[in-house]
Amino acid sequence: MVERIRISTGTHWENFVGYSRALRVGNLIEVSGTVAADQEGRVVGAGDPYAQTRFILNKIEKALIEAGGSLEAVVRTRMYVTNIAEHWEPIARAHGEVFGTLRPASTMVEIRALVDPGYLIEIEAQAILEADSHG
Repeated sequence: MVERIRISTGTHWENFVGYSRALRVGNLIEVSGTVAADQEGRVVGAGDPYAQTRFILNKIEKALIEAGGSLEAVVRTRMYVTNIAEHWEPIARAHGEVFGTLRPASTMVEIRALVDPGYLIEIEAQAILEADSHG
């Protein structure tokens, strides 16, 4: 059986819902949907899709590093946006600033709502490490 390395931020939601911030299995790292919430669950960057996106990508980077990866290992991002007509440009700008030269596969879709109306975007990431990476 392949070892599963679970990355946790320690928030109460992880135990309540039954998920990990990130999960590493072999050379694959999957980062769960991430919103702009601080450690206490408060919305960060209220009303600002650019600020929320940058905050989320920073949280994703921390999880990747803890799992033995990095942003450079990201091969896919998925962005779930509550108002794509008004927010896609600042979200895309923030994503491009982080991933512009890496250019992972990416999806941005509009959804009806997130768990808190203050969250404007949720992002998932998938990373693949070099075959000999041992994190």
